[in-house]
Amino acid sequence: MTSQKLTLDDIADLRAYERERDEFRDRIIQLKKLRRVQIGPIVTVLFENRDTIRFQVQEMARAERMLSDDAIQHELDVYNPLIPSAGELTATLFIELTSKGQLMEWLPKLVGIERSIELQLGEDAEVVRSVPDGAHAAQLTREEITASVHYIRLHLTDGQIERLAAGPAWLAANHPAYQERVLLPDDTRASLVEDLRG
Repeated sequence: MTSQKLTLDDIADLRAYERERDEFRDRIIQLKKLRRVQIGPIVTVLFENRDTIRFQVQEMARAERMLSDDAIQHELDVYNPLIPSAGELTATLFIELTSKGQLMEWLPKLVGIERSIELQLGEDAEVVRSVPDGAHAAQLTREEITASVHYIRLHLTDGQIERLAAGPAWLAANHPAYQERVLLPDDTRASLVEDLRG
């Protein structure tokens, strides 16, 4: 798998996309199952890659009937930064709340959650901490309330990549108001290591 950014040539026009959509969507659903990690009751992290981002752009172009290169290029400019480079993971962090009451309770409590996601490597739990994606941080970060969606990055050294590959590894939320941790399944770790190695 490559970590190169998407270009206009990678985005099928609407008729061509309709022909491949069912098969592509089924493949992405399976990929997202592998790469979606639930951390406790209300936080989910979806690790992105070139395929998940291509699907996002194709679906946006389809839903909004984008026909011009300029419109599609705008979407590529927005989403291409979420494709990981070698040595990094990128992810969408979701705070999954369904009621207004839950949102009002939790979003003020979870300010800073985008800096609180940790990849914990090996039995000694060496920590790799998330950083917010720079392009989105200014729009999503507030002092009094957080957003329900964030874009984050995790940068790993070569040694940390090898530790992730060897396992075990956990994904954790280490926030004053939310402390949760989950063991990463072997197939999820393998998929992430593929991204990291570029």
